[in-house]
Amino acid sequence: MSAASGSKVKLLLADDNPLVREIVVKGMESHCEVIVATDGADALLKIIDDPPDAILCDYKMSGLDGRQLFEKLRGREQTRHIPFMFMASRADIEERLRPLVDGVEDFIAKPFLIKDLVRIAKKVIDRLHLEKLQKRASRPGVIQGRLEEMSMIDLMQSLEMGQKSCRLVVHHNGEQGELFFASGQCRDAKMGKIEGDDAVYKVLLWSAGEFEIDFNAANASNRTTTTRNTTGLLMEAMRLMDEANAHRDTVPAQ
Repeated sequence: MSAASGSKVKLLLADDNPLVREIVVKGMESHCEVIVATDGADALLKIIDDPPDAILCDYKMSGLDGRQLFEKLRGREQTRHIPFMFMASRADIEERLRPLVDGVEDFIAKPFLIKDLVRIAKKVIDRLHLEKLQKRASRPGVIQGRLEEMSMIDLMQSLEMGQKSCRLVVHHNGEQGELFFASGQCRDAKMGKIEGDDAVYKVLLWSAGEFEIDFNAANASNRTTTTRNTTGLLMEAMRLMDEANAHRDTVPAQ
């Protein structure tokens, strides 16, 4: 994400396995600032001293385990609202955690591929980053940023997860894309003379430029030009990108 100073999300990672800590830090450090805690007690002290934006915690740790840490944090006004993600075996998630622990942001089943953990955790990180941008907005209800900080995919996923209604305007090399969201779903899109799904696919290719999210203009468009929900648009866009890359990499027969 390469977030600018002041908007970078701070994630506390608590795990008593040094190998897991090293792997997770390598996977997450390009998306957020990672603070490492070597066990539950270390995590508790660090969180109370300087509350992070989110917590990623192993369930089974010596001494204070993940669930005990979660309950202690939920008992404190200053820390009860910090988004919390558990890493645990599938059996522990289903039998010990999910039925008893309410308010957890997500569960990550072990063993996991690091790319899957990053994908799950990054959804939370991106949403928190968007909230930070909103808090420092120069105009009420308007967020401005760069696609180098948050990609179009990150932006659209965050708006969908937050069920936001807004107008998203994107500028890239003199071109402009305009997308309208209602409760997180992209209902209308246009880029020049292109409208609907195709306009979304074009804008999703932009990796650099500026964006502006205006929550005051949520009802600026009453049209519906897209044919898929936000997730469907993203999945189809990624399929088209993969297809284009496959064609590009194909060596023609001689």
